[in-house]
Amino acid sequence: MNDCEYMNVSISLARATLGQTSPNPSVGAVVVKDGRLVGTGVHMKAGTPHAEVHAIKAAGSAAKGADMYVTLEPCSHHGKTPPCADLIIEAGIKKVFVATLDPNPLVAGKGIDKLTSAGIEVEVGLCKEEALQLNEKFFHFIQTNTPFVTIKAGISLDGKIAAKSGDSKWITSPESRQDVHQLRHEHDGILVGINTILQDNPLLTTRRPRGGINPIRIVLDTELKIPVSANVIQDCSAQTIIFTGSQFNATKKRELESQGVTIISQNSAEISLKEVLHTLGERDILSVLVEGGSEIHASFIEEEAFQQIITYMAPKIIGGREAIPFIGGAGPELVKLGKQLRFTAVEKVGPDIKITAKPLIEEETE
Repeated sequence: MNDCEYMNVSISLARATLGQTSPNPSVGAVVVKDGRLVGTGVHMKAGTPHAEVHAIKAAGSAAKGADMYVTLEPCSHHGKTPPCADLIIEAGIKKVFVATLDPNPLVAGKGIDKLTSAGIEVEVGLCKEEALQLNEKFFHFIQTNTPFVTIKAGISLDGKIAAKSGDSKWITSPESRQDVHQLRHEHDGILVGINTILQDNPLLTTRRPRGGINPIRIVLDTELKIPVSANVIQDCSAQTIIFTGSQFNATKKRELESQGVTIISQNSAEISLKEVLHTLGERDILSVLVEGGSEIHASFIEEEAFQQIITYMAPKIIGGREAIPFIGGAGPELVKLGKQLRFTAVEKVGPDIKITAKPLIEEETE
């Protein structure tokens, strides 16, 4: 195996933990000596030992004089766990390959400096793009203090999310719906508007065959119309946060809070998405999956408050002028004023096509 292949082993280990390490990143590490893999490690959960610790422990005495391949810069500060850079030095590791630097100001190059000062050779940037994609939610949060937002929708070939009656079950296949549960597992929060609650009364939980982590349920409900009988209120398997405007029924608020629901009221009559995301960031919610209706989607897109869009396109035509489109709102007057995206992934999921797209940044158009 070559250096890139060893780093890809670390990336694969880390990818298996997506969704379970927040607010920490997913990190994998391997220790290699004389062409043999002698130790592997992965960070399992916030507050537990980091990937480097597990890899060095597995390598034992073989760590002395070995190479380490780690997906993210080793930490150099005392947090909930001791500095990994110190352990790497003590273990006698000869060279460390680091895929990406850690943007966290507590680390940010300090781990590399500590290793090089101890005489350890460090190479940064091996499989960088793959490692950046692995922890894109973490990097976005650290750099902006707001969650990474994914807009998700199941759509027909003609871009509809429901028939004119509002019926939306089911446009996509069971395979796509199961893939969505993996997305829920990988995001800290799941966000919908009040109309989705009133129309579908969803649970908004993760239902993978072998279990998963439920995201925090977030509902945008300007006037606090949500019924106390709603599933997101009565089901206690996940926390529920409701954002509302300044004009709400105080009695209803107390009733919902008595059910364990968190109510966050904003000062204006209308809900500000930017303020919602700022508040969620303050609560260490690193990522949010938006599964709203067409108007919620339109609001996030119009305010450019999203980092990626994932659609599951079914080979089905719904048709009809009154059928509900994926994106609502007024829309621009001219085609050239539409939001320009770039496709980052296209794959088959059952009979459907899963398309991932991200905003086109200015540098890519120059």
